[in-house]
Amino acid sequence: MKQTRRIFIKHTAAAAGAMGFPLIGGAQPAPIKIGVLHPVTGALAFPGQQCREGTMLAIEEINARGGIKSMGGAKIQPVLGDAQSQPQVGAAEVEKMNEQGVTAIVGAYASAICLAHTQAAAKYNIPCIIDQGVAEQIVQRGLKNVFRFGPGYEKVVRAGINYLHIMNTVAGRPIRSAVLVHEESLFGTGTAQQIARDLPAMGYEVLETIKHANPTRDFNNIALRIKSRNPDVVIPSSYLNEYVLLLKTLKQQGVAPKAIYSIFGGGGSNPKVIKENPGDVDLVLDCNHWYNPKNPKSREVRARAEKKGLFFTHEVLMAYTVTMMLGDALERAKSSRREAVLDALQASTWSDHIMPYGPTKFVNGQNEGAQPLVTQYLKGDVKVVLPNNFAEAEAVFPARKG
Repeated sequence: MKQTRRIFIKHTAAAAGAMGFPLIGGAQPAPIKIGVLHPVTGALAFPGQQCREGTMLAIEEINARGGIKSMGGAKIQPVLGDAQSQPQVGAAEVEKMNEQGVTAIVGAYASAICLAHTQAAAKYNIPCIIDQGVAEQIVQRGLKNVFRFGPGYEKVVRAGINYLHIMNTVAGRPIRSAVLVHEESLFGTGTAQQIARDLPAMGYEVLETIKHANPTRDFNNIALRIKSRNPDVVIPSSYLNEYVLLLKTLKQQGVAPKAIYSIFGGGGSNPKVIKENPGDVDLVLDCNHWYNPKNPKSREVRARAEKKGLFFTHEVLMAYTVTMMLGDALERAKSSRREAVLDALQASTWSDHIMPYGPTKFVNGQNEGAQPLVTQYLKGDVKVVLPNNFAEAEAVFPARKG
């Protein structure tokens, strides 16, 4: 009798597992492996680490809520990868993640890395959720596995120039000329080229466009070139370290344009930067990814990040947000199969987020509702100043008379 009972239980359990039925008092469902790919070493280490932290913040939240409920409470298991600030390394990390059976990949901050890792992932039909990469090529290659939640540089440049023109018009048109400074990779070059094309159409003269390497340890020559041109506004598009060093050098060299207004400034809307360099970056404006400050959930997420000792930078908030979007897609997919997740992402209308976007709508891999905000360093913090329906403070513009 006991032997017959054991055989019955054994066969019933096996059948239940094969049919996909939950076992009463049985084991937890298998975790869902998600690749977390960022440059956490090398020249882009700090922003890359911030992205990783933002992703982990979201994974912790999803798991603490009970995991993916449509899959029996399956927890998300991060598979960490380091692109080492090099596109080819990012592509190699995808190969490792595929071998480990990841369902999707979140990453990878820099445009050049995103371009490489998404191409590598396309071979295996791995969904790639872009947290920061802004180069338009990322979503213009026809890859069905790529989903960019935030805006690319074309949309941000158009919005950024429009907001600059609004501030300048209200102030009586003190800004008439500009010098552009950009880092040399895909992100900086594409952004600067777009600005150089669009700015003159709004009545502004681009005096010079200056490219710099990554990394750059000395901006003295560039500062002298800017000083000789005497522009009304300097518009940088650079990563964090070079951005901060440029601003410090401009101050040391006595270069004081009427405004510094970055478009995708790596250090232009960063609480860490204003805390550590207040005298060098006061009143700097930046058109970039930023959260909706009027959404109560934004304050909750920022408080949780700061409780962990993080600066709530746009890297953290964007990586957090796209990972939460992936969590929503997993719930609707009810499966960790890549094809099911791709379908769920493509059909996404997710709106429970902290960004100023509205419901998600992907067209050719790009979220159509994505838009930037304009922030300014004011009184030791980052404040939204435009557009008015999201503004926390009035912009100080121009920052300097003359």
